[in-house]
Amino acid sequence: MRIVFTGGGTAGHVMVNLALIPHLLRDGHDVFYIGSEKGIERRLVEATFPQVPYTAIASGKLRRYWTLENVREPGRVIKGLFDAHRSLRRFKPDLVFSKGGYVAVPVIWAARLLGIPAIIHESDFTPGLANRLSAPFASDIIVTFAETKTAFPEHKVHYFGAIVRPEIFQGRREKGFEICRFHPRKPVLLIVGGSLGARRINSALRQALNDFLAHFQLIHLTGEGNLAPELERPGYCQLAFAREEMPDLLAAADLVISRAGANTIFELLYMQKPMLLVPLSLAQSRGDQLKNAASFERQGFAHVLSDEALAGEDGGRRLLDATLKLYEARHTVLESQQPYGEQKAVEALSSVLQLITARAHKRK
Repeated sequence: MRIVFTGGGTAGHVMVNLALIPHLLRDGHDVFYIGSEKGIERRLVEATFPQVPYTAIASGKLRRYWTLENVREPGRVIKGLFDAHRSLRRFKPDLVFSKGGYVAVPVIWAARLLGIPAIIHESDFTPGLANRLSAPFASDIIVTFAETKTAFPEHKVHYFGAIVRPEIFQGRREKGFEICRFHPRKPVLLIVGGSLGARRINSALRQALNDFLAHFQLIHLTGEGNLAPELERPGYCQLAFAREEMPDLLAAADLVISRAGANTIFELLYMQKPMLLVPLSLAQSRGDQLKNAASFERQGFAHVLSDEALAGEDGGRRLLDATLKLYEARHTVLESQQPYGEQKAVEALSSVLQLITARAHKRK
């Protein structure tokens, strides 16, 4: 069967696709990807699956603030629709699978015009605008949080749980220690802010770096352009971004400080890592990370610290205090996480793959 994937703008709008694609390739299906010209999805897809044809289309973005760019966006969306329509007619897919992001909207609309079934996937607690615009034209909608089912028509929605990359379970703790030149006698704290990093988290951590190092060995994923070579010292491992080595770094970590993007926090849940979540504020986002973090906190999977708490001269101290509180409560958090794990991840992945192949086969 022939399957088109789409989605992009951030790593979160790509990772589910990257988890699904290798299984479909292994089973002999033809896979194509439609994304933007310069988005992170192009770099990730071409680096991970060079055998998958990638087509770039025009894409618009609806911003929450006024800018002259908003005047140009409708034209870009219309051009994207024509680009997507032309690409789908060329690929002749049996199904389109969308992870969301603005580049996916014209692809879903074009699929509807051509009578091609489309599945959209929503990771966050509250649906993003792109998926809300796509939902009326999708045959099926997959949600990660059970509570999100009410946001979509009941006859379309499926709740399977989170889709994560199977390779995250293949990491080796000793390899992570080797990468960072750590020793096993001191707990390891992993700090990750997403594909772009988290400057406020970076700043607060470095503000109290010596105090953190008194308690933990630190793996700090800073985001591109945020490394500080002058701060290098034993027990402090800085990396701009982690790809192949990420499973080993996760295996080495005893607890994690993270933003609250859905893909990341579910990976941490399935890996059973106590986590301190610092969600993006409403000033920085549409509030999806706040809802994601609140859901995890209610279920006992994580502790939460507001982004605003990291501002000012005492931001580093507040981050350290919250981290130490999490470390003291780590056994309670792990108890709450206990029902989740690799088997749950395998079941969710299998359910989505079955839905994809069933819908594609029905059209064929």
